[in-house]
Amino acid sequence: MVLLAGHLDQEPNRHLVFKEKPNNMGIYIGNVANYNSNKGHITLNLNDDLKIGDTITFEKEETKYRISELMIGKKNIDYAVEGQLVTIGRMKGNINPGDKIYKLESKTLLAKAKASYTGEFRKHALSCKIKIAKNSPISITLYDKNGMKLNIASSIIPQDALRQPITKERIIMQFSRTGNSPFEFENFDIHLEDNLYLNISDLNELRRDCLEKATEFIINSYKRDIPNTVPNGVIQHSLQVLPLQSKKKISLLLNVLDINTNYSELEMVDRIYIPLKYFTLSEYANIIKNISSQFDTYIYMPTIIKSNFRNLFITHIDKALQEYDIKGFVLSNIGTFHMLEKYKEHYEFIGNYTLNIFNNYTLQAYHNLGLNNITLSPELNKQDIMNIGQTSKFRTELIVYGNTPVMTLGYCVLGKSNKCYPNCKSLCKSKHTYYLKDRLGLYFRVLPDNVQTVNTIYNSKVTSIDFSDLPINSVRIDILDENILEINNIIKTVKSEKRFEGKNYTNADFIRDV
Repeated sequence: MVLLAGHLDQEPNRHLVFKEKPNNMGIYIGNVANYNSNKGHITLNLNDDLKIGDTITFEKEETKYRISELMIGKKNIDYAVEGQLVTIGRMKGNINPGDKIYKLESKTLLAKAKASYTGEFRKHALSCKIKIAKNSPISITLYDKNGMKLNIASSIIPQDALRQPITKERIIMQFSRTGNSPFEFENFDIHLEDNLYLNISDLNELRRDCLEKATEFIINSYKRDIPNTVPNGVIQHSLQVLPLQSKKKISLLLNVLDINTNYSELEMVDRIYIPLKYFTLSEYANIIKNISSQFDTYIYMPTIIKSNFRNLFITHIDKALQEYDIKGFVLSNIGTFHMLEKYKEHYEFIGNYTLNIFNNYTLQAYHNLGLNNITLSPELNKQDIMNIGQTSKFRTELIVYGNTPVMTLGYCVLGKSNKCYPNCKSLCKSKHTYYLKDRLGLYFRVLPDNVQTVNTIYNSKVTSIDFSDLPINSVRIDILDENILEINNIIKTVKSEKRFEGKNYTNADFIRDV
């Protein structure tokens, strides 16, 4: 496996980051050997290639400079390579001999990146006729506007329904999950006899079989037109340009799921994220079923997954996908990609802010792993968000309200242990709310996870961001202890795209000083 991030390699990658530059941005290209402030000329011995149109910055400067004049001696050039002594023109600012210079953007690399994703990707529309009858194998016929007609035989025979019979709506929903395939279903003609039952896994298998047969048919139809430089069977396409929506979607992360809360009273919510731990606890089954039946529901994966819980979680995820209407996953670390790889084709993957996505290069790397949407890092400033939003070919989400986690511990601060033990007081299972109190008197919410013995510490202050002029597709609201009325008021404020102040928590049931 080839690792994409420099900090995951065995040796530091100087082409990815340079550790001496504040905020770790830019590639070191040399030091100022001489500076003529009157002409704005800088002389340096290049430590990396440089080209007209590249963007640079200096050690003591926050300003970005676009290279418009590049010389060797008195000769103007367009491109210089590592090791050459060059002069850069038209530079004014806080610049002194000896200052380090960093390259922020390469015009050549940006042009190559743009060429790699420009163009249009349209999914191939399919029509589908499905016949489901008692004591008979399911029969499917696929059509398209180009004259394709495929009769697909199946060995799957429906059973008599003991409880909930299969519905046309559920069949359409499962077949419509075409994921990253080049196809989409636009028309359905379903003949379904009453009171029959089908496993969801059987429907998924039928859909996969249909898409494979359609792919084979189209490849064989156009095989003669494929150039010799393209291997047989390869369908080439580029990333689709995603337009921003005038009204941004609302995503809601329920860090704490309350059994006694009626979440059907939520208003104007498009997506709900539920932490993975709640899918392992049987007492939350009914509330998850109610939420997933009313809202687009996603499993929110934890930042820490201990190795001895991996198989347990996979088992509960498989069960959850069978029992609830789950749209996808929010992934919090790169290891989760490999853990959930088998679901990639049929479920949406949303990258959490913990993936530390700071630019379009990071986006492309995660897209290659199967990422659909990304949550922007809270560490980005407004200009960074503008740069990504205006050039990105991905759907972006921004956290606009909530207490951001400041630390995740593989340790329980309540039980003072890294695992549960027989004599533990089980404070994590009580109805109390716990906080850490720092030397300034600020309270930091402690949220225990008694499944893995993991604690998350949340910031004492609530994030509140004015996003009205930001080029993003959706906004996320992170909820801890707010009730339904408070949540709905927060959503209304966010919908109106106004900034607000979050409340402070001072009525802790239990406070521990640190």
